[in-house]
Formats: sequence, C-alpha cells, structure tokens
Amino acid sequence: MPDFSEGAEEPAESAAGAGPRPAFDTLAIHAGQAPDPTTGAVVPPIYQVSTYKQDRIGEPRGGYEYSRTANPTRVALEECLMALEGGGRGLAFASGMAAEDTLLRTVCRPGDHVVIPGDAYGGTYRLFDKVLRPWGLAYTPAPLADVAAVRAAVRPETRAIWAETPTNPLLGIADIAALAQVATDAGVLLIVDNTFASPYLQQPLALGADVVVHSTTKYLGGHSDVIGGAVVVADPELGERLAFHQNAMGAVAGPFDAWLTLRGVKTLGVRMERHCANAAAVAEMLGRHPRVAEVYYPGLPGHPGHDIAVKQMRGFGGMVSFRLADGEAAALAACERAKLFTLGESLGGVESLIEHPGRMTHASAAGSPLEVPADLVRLSVGIEDVDDLLRDLEQAIS
Repeated sequence: MPDFSEGAEEPAESAAGAGPRPAFDTLAIHAGQAPDPTTGAVVPPIYQVSTYKQDRIGEPRGGYEYSRTANPTRVALEECLMALEGGGRGLAFASGMAAEDTLLRTVCRPGDHVVIPGDAYGGTYRLFDKVLRPWGLAYTPAPLADVAAVRAAVRPETRAIWAETPTNPLLGIADIAALAQVATDAGVLLIVDNTFASPYLQQPLALGADVVVHSTTKYLGGHSDVIGGAVVVADPELGERLAFHQNAMGAVAGPFDAWLTLRGVKTLGVRMERHCANAAAVAEMLGRHPRVAEVYYPGLPGHPGHDIAVKQMRGFGGMVSFRLADGEAAALAACERAKLFTLGESLGGVESLIEHPGRMTHASAAGSPLEVPADLVRLSVGIEDVDDLLRDLEQAIS
C-alpha cells in the first residue's frame, strides 16, 4: 500500500524513488484511513470510548490512554488533514473558534501583538477584541492585499500575521507568498485561515505559510451536520506544543464529529468543483443585474485580487457577496424573499445559504473598523442545479 502519511497537491516523485505520491483526491479518501486491522472495515470505526486498557503502568496500548489526549477516530482525521495541507502535524478541535483560541494561546503571550485582516470574520474579530485583548494580546487590522501596509503594521512585539484569503465576507485576496516573506523578514508566524478556499483549492503551507486553520464545519465537513475545527502546522515541533495545549485545554473533536468530518472530506474535491462552477455562474448573473451595485467574487476578471487568485488557487470557491443599489432595506428583503437559498449563518454545505452579514455573522464587528456594509448580502452557493439557483436569486432581488 502507498504511504499516505504526507500529502501533495499533485503527484510528485518521492524522495525514495518509489513512484509518484498520491494526488489530492486519493489522499482525501485514504490518508490516515487504512482498513481496520481487526475487522477489515474500509471506513475508520467510531471509537466512542473515553479510556483504554493499559498493559503495564505507563505503557498505554498503541499510545492511547484517554480520549481527550488521543482517540483513534480523531487521529485518522488529523492525519488526513495533515496530508491534505501538506503539513508536519494536524490537530482537530471541537470548533473553528476552539482551534483559533488554542493556537493563539500557544504561540502568543500577554503583551504580544498580531496583525489581523481589515475585514476579518466576525467571530475571529470577537475572539481578538473581546477575549484575547483583555488577556493582554494586542492586534492591528490591516488591508492584507496591501503588502506594504501589512509590513508597516508589524511591531517589535508582533508574533504573527493572521490572514484570511479569501476574506469573510468581502472576498478579499491576499498574496500568501508575499505575506510569507513579510513574516520571514520580521521573524513572525504567518497563519492562514483556509476555510473559504479549503485545501482542495489552496495550499498555504506550500506558499510559505507556517500554520493553516480551518472551521471544518464548513467545506471540509460539507453537509451542515457537524461542528469542528483544525490546525495544521508546517513545523512538527510547533505541532508538539499545540498538542500539549490541545490536551491541556481540552476542546477536542469528539469521535463521532471526527468521523462525520472524515466522511465529508472524501468528497471534498468533487463538491468544490461544483461549488466553484455554480458560484461563477451566480457571480456573472449578479454582475449583470441592474439592482446590484457591486459583486465580490475573485473569479471575476474585474476583482482586484483576481490575478493573485489565479496564481495561488485551483478555483475561486463557492462564496459570493454583493451589494444592492437600493441599500440595506433591499438587502434585508432579498435575504427574506429567497426560497431555495436558505436564510442561515453558516457556509460550505451542499445546500445554498443566504445571509445579511451586518446583522448576522458580522454583527460583533458593528461600530468597529471592521464593520461591514449595511447593504451587503453573502451567499454560500451550494451544489443544487444552477438554473434553479439563478431563478431564485432573480426573484429575490428583483
């Protein structure tokens, strides 16, 4: 059987000359998921267990002693995510926010500073501003597309640059390789939230990032039936430090959640292809609509980050945001008139969702420099028939 312990976006000759390493879709199905040695089951079992028999004191069988520390189903997911991102260690958490909190408390201390996106996800902003700032962690929002502005925001006490690309909800694009150079020059970490792109569309570690974070609730799980988060790091030593904090802080993914996420990961590639195709059609339709003032989608040639997205992404994703010419009232009405697009706050599932970021996902940023436009609507474009989606949006905004 091939060695699926390390990932690669495309087949490449292994160092041992044993032939090409598996490509992404193969890794998604097999990495960390060898048939069960006891029964031959081709899907990893759900190890719904808290504790494990030890053969001798201090010698847990297979390294398992307590499921907060390690669980075979969670380990299968962690190894799969590590392979998909091409990292040195993967860790699965109870939620994306738990992953972010554990990561930041591992790499930062009170008195440190982080550069964050000028249009960061509302939950990430809330974590920085309401939880970590009172703890003693300072932050500075910066427009990530402006590399000079990011460089200028770095201070002597900066420990990390936190990037989203595409950003949530304005779909801004950051040049990961350029930010990695800024981070290297400053001696700080580059952390990339890869939730919107997924590892199928974008490989931040290969572009020079140090850490990747995910809400696995979204595209990785893909079916709106599980909450989870993940961190993948390039440096195994940093991975060991994170594993210590993961165990000490305890916000781990449960075995059933890990199993559901693994099930979703297997179809990530084929789902993302459909998400991208549908989103592109939606963005093009919105761009022609007389009631739409502006469309945010990196696949459109007029998007300011289009050329960078072409360079660093396999596709442009399933998220589309737009502003309505008639203002906030029109945006709210469109969200409520949509029928096939379900009014909901998440994203990345097979079903299409619509929401008003200013009053929903990004309400925590109201009144701050990260406040989003009141006339903004965000779409998570699912994998339904695209003509049905276009008709629903047409009636919702007309």
